[in-house]
Amino acid sequence: MPVMTKNEKSLPAGRQAIVLLSGGLDSATALYFAKRKGYKCFCLIFDYGQRHKREIESARRIARRAGSQAQVIKISLPRSGCALLDRKIKFPTGLKCQVSSVRKIPNTYVPARNIIFLSFAVSFAEAIKAQAIFIGAHSQDYSGYPDCRRQFYRAFSKVISTGTKAGVEKKRIKVQIPLIDKKKSEIIRLGKRLGVPFELTWSCYRGSKVPCGRCDSCLFRAKGFKQAGLSDPLLTKLTKN
Repeated sequence: MPVMTKNEKSLPAGRQAIVLLSGGLDSATALYFAKRKGYKCFCLIFDYGQRHKREIESARRIARRAGSQAQVIKISLPRSGCALLDRKIKFPTGLKCQVSSVRKIPNTYVPARNIIFLSFAVSFAEAIKAQAIFIGAHSQDYSGYPDCRRQFYRAFSKVISTGTKAGVEKKRIKVQIPLIDKKKSEIIRLGKRLGVPFELTWSCYRGSKVPCGRCDSCLFRAKGFKQAGLSDPLLTKLTKN
């Protein structure tokens, strides 16, 4: 289980939230949404053996820009045929994970990842008496992931209410999923209004200095910015550099 630091122990009780921050534009938008709602946010960043650390560094930078404390938690997960963990497996390309064409769970699915991440978040939330956990999951583009569906979060909320001291004492810890039904373009527009530093985010499955532009995640991002009628500031920044 996570070890609490002095800074975490010193956080005052009040309107606080744990935010699961991956470094991508969805989780960054969830963080800024939570801040706009008046929450003091503590970010959890996971190093779970993913093929590159680029997104972890992005998450650190986003947390600093948002003025939020953050902690990187290192865990070990089985590769289990997951392209995000096993370098021998190719990433899907061509938007194969779209709702209209999905036939099976994509190989970018990390076994029980959100269950594991949320469990850590609940532990932290209880420890600092936070009232909410924010996660940037959404079902529109990634409906192939079973842990990105509204029914999953309803079920997990029941676990919190029945399996924690906070739940038994009726001190509710609510799992907030503000992006769950939004399209990528809608998330980008929301993030733009909230002032999300999209130039600091990272979506590419590969960890090079420049996004590959070919993996599903890059293509979803490009499509989202195009449909939102906006240019991607990350690409603009990389071009200038």
